[in-house]
Amino acid sequence: MMLRISWVVALFLLLTALSGCAEERPETFSSATRAPSLANVATPVLSTPVPVEELRSDRERSVTSVGSADLDELVRGNNAFAFDLYHALSDGEGNLFYSPFSISQALTVTSAGARGETQHQMADTLHHRLPQNDLHPAFNALDRILASRGKGPPGAPDKDGEADEYFHLNIANAVWGQEGYHFLPDFLDVLAEHYGAGMMAADFAGAPDESRVRINDWVAEETLGKVKDLLPPGIVDPSTRLVLTNAIYFNASWLWPFSPRNTEMRPFHLGGGDTVSVPMMTETAKDFYGYARGDGYQAVDLPYSWGELSMTILLPDEGRLEEFEGSLNSEMLDRIIDDIEIDYITLTMPLFEFESEFDLSDTLAEMGMPDAFGAEADFSGMIGSRDLWIRAVVHKAFVSVDEKGTEAAAATAVVMLESGVSREPIAVTIDRPFVFLIRDTGTGTVLFLGRVSNPDPE
Repeated sequence: MMLRISWVVALFLLLTALSGCAEERPETFSSATRAPSLANVATPVLSTPVPVEELRSDRERSVTSVGSADLDELVRGNNAFAFDLYHALSDGEGNLFYSPFSISQALTVTSAGARGETQHQMADTLHHRLPQNDLHPAFNALDRILASRGKGPPGAPDKDGEADEYFHLNIANAVWGQEGYHFLPDFLDVLAEHYGAGMMAADFAGAPDESRVRINDWVAEETLGKVKDLLPPGIVDPSTRLVLTNAIYFNASWLWPFSPRNTEMRPFHLGGGDTVSVPMMTETAKDFYGYARGDGYQAVDLPYSWGELSMTILLPDEGRLEEFEGSLNSEMLDRIIDDIEIDYITLTMPLFEFESEFDLSDTLAEMGMPDAFGAEADFSGMIGSRDLWIRAVVHKAFVSVDEKGTEAAAATAVVMLESGVSREPIAVTIDRPFVFLIRDTGTGTVLFLGRVSNPDPE
């Protein structure tokens, strides 16, 4: 079932395009692409910027571990930003899906070149409490932990002898710079050492649309075709100087898949008393789901294959969605997760699939980082001067949930311009609007966050 949504949200790729006007500063845009390997190449003299075609870093990606306190602080900050953004985007009534992790990582890469008040505003908005020297190593460590997920043995055969377990999580960063432009080696070292990204030369000045298509192709490749045309026509123009990109793709089977034989059309209750008939899948009387009951809500935790990631569904009591969403934050999520215990459950929930896309520029400015988008921007850590600012931050995300598992993808673009006990099972029927998230259970990182108001919006 293919459900499309025009609602725009952010769960994925951050593209930052930096461009060049010395006079008035227009708004900023975003984009994404794959970077070349930077290994075994001489490092330029750090005190002197060099042309982009010569930009190479001999820094290998760091494999140094960081302390658990730094990692925990980073996850707390990322999840706090996730819910701040949820509140900023959830005013409408439609479905919502985005990757706060993708957006956080893309903006954090961008913040490596920010200085002064611009950097302070970005840190406050993103809930960065670690200093820059600790922040980027912590993000690198978290990224490597996530990259290790699903590295177990191949899926075990099912009763019919066919593999029914699968797991794929891919996170990629890349940077595109205007050929002939000057970027500081210190900035390139951060990209290579902590994000595994290099600098690809692009001819934004002479062939902006060809460069845009090239970036979009990279995004589509990294997300297996689930995020297409991230950068719309016109968003990259001859004044673009830099595009920083992040893409995330996730595809995994449920640890305990639903039987398609139990899927049937059932009512889903929309806001305002209306209902819509949608396919609902059911798993009957099982004691392997996590469950918690709180004031005004139920929570169900569905693990994916290998048990390292899960989908947590937060189902507000009938008529209490708005109240529940208003109180939802990272601290509340921590309490809910702590309360979840394995229980005896009959679970019924809808199949759903939809897309979201957003221009986050105004939202991020209102959340506390306005300087990055105007004449006050200071990204001198990228080029040695204050000639760059963000024109736009673009995000697209896709999610599909069925009896077998979940497929999700997202991309972000920042475009910068110059200038238990045996008992009766608990029946949980997800037949009204609900909040859901996909999280790494080991670190607690929220990778995706969303809301389903109507599983079949068409």
